[in-house]
Amino acid sequence: MELYQIEETNRLRRIINWIVDIVVMLSLAWLVVYEFGAQILIVGQSMTPELNGGDVVLMDRLTYDFEEPKRFDVVVFEREDHKSNVKRIIGLPGETVQIQSGYIYINGQYLDIDRDLNQVSLAGMAQNPIVLAEDEYFLLGDNRDSSEDSRFANIGNVKREQIRGKIWLRLVPIIEIKLVK
Repeated sequence: MELYQIEETNRLRRIINWIVDIVVMLSLAWLVVYEFGAQILIVGQSMTPELNGGDVVLMDRLTYDFEEPKRFDVVVFEREDHKSNVKRIIGLPGETVQIQSGYIYINGQYLDIDRDLNQVSLAGMAQNPIVLAEDEYFLLGDNRDSSEDSRFANIGNVKREQIRGKIWLRLVPIIEIKLVK
């Protein structure tokens, strides 16, 4: 009878340890997501095919405290009217961006984008060279034909202080959870 009690005690300890481990992991996940990130609802189709209207994504607020935004990062930025937008970084500080014949050029060199995002049917202000200041970025939506972005005067070049964070994970729809590239 004593051996049976020892086995039951050990089993109970394992169950309690397992429950504690789960609670600790869920607490850490909550801390990371809600203290260092934010959930963002994608509105509109400007980031299709990477993100669609109605998708919910996670934004990392900390990355850009330790490193500078990089070309092709998908970021959340605050517009002058205090609304948030999600776009992809194309031009970096100090570069010259121009769109000619539907293609993007950085400092006069064709920008080879690994995705099917090369064609830009409307150059907007970027039909002429746009020189970015040392704190400015040129952002485009992935759906170039349906995106209000740096090509247009109401958005223009985005200053570093306007960038709120980097989008890194699509959460919803659940069947399409994936890292954002």
